[in-house]
Amino acid sequence: MIQRPRRGARGPLALLIASALVLLAGPAAAQPQTDPDWPCAQRKRPDISLATVWTGPDIAAAGPWAADQDAATLAYKLASRRTPMEEVDGLLDGFVAVAGPDAKTRLVRVFAGVYEITSSERAQLMHGIERYARGQERLAARLREEGDALSRIKGALDTPDTPESLALEEKLKWDTRIFDERARSLTYVCETPVILEQRVFEIGRRITDRL
Repeated sequence: MIQRPRRGARGPLALLIASALVLLAGPAAAQPQTDPDWPCAQRKRPDISLATVWTGPDIAAAGPWAADQDAATLAYKLASRRTPMEEVDGLLDGFVAVAGPDAKTRLVRVFAGVYEITSSERAQLMHGIERYARGQERLAARLREEGDALSRIKGALDTPDTPESLALEEKLKWDTRIFDERARSLTYVCETPVILEQRVFEIGRRITDRL
């Protein structure tokens, strides 16, 4: 653990080490204790529960969605976050208009595709978040080591700055800044799995409205 600055560690140095302490404590406080590799405040849900996003017919009974080329094309388009939700209704209505007598079954295939595509994207994202968190832990350990070393050099005696202490202080500043920027990015990334679930649910709701 980073030591508190002693009598010789005053001014900017004390503020720097205090800032590092706050940054290191923040993610740990928000991290669910059940999984040390999961850094998000949101509870970890490994999969999107089908029952929470779909109230329509059995998707397996509609047949393989990937074998229906038009349904698969629409599924990929709807699953992409580049497609605004404002366009979803028009895309679904256009599909129904040309889908023929089995339009309802084919709509279920569209949802099955959206669900599978999004679930795969979400799983990859969550693995990425866990790797990111492990990188933050390694950086946090380095910050602690740098803070300890700087406190030992500066805190024991009221000595002038040395080239060693100045270099270490600059490194601590830089690593603290990197840690802070990565923590801010992680806050945004942690919201993405929830956003994906909400998108699947909303697309499912609009599809069931047309069944």
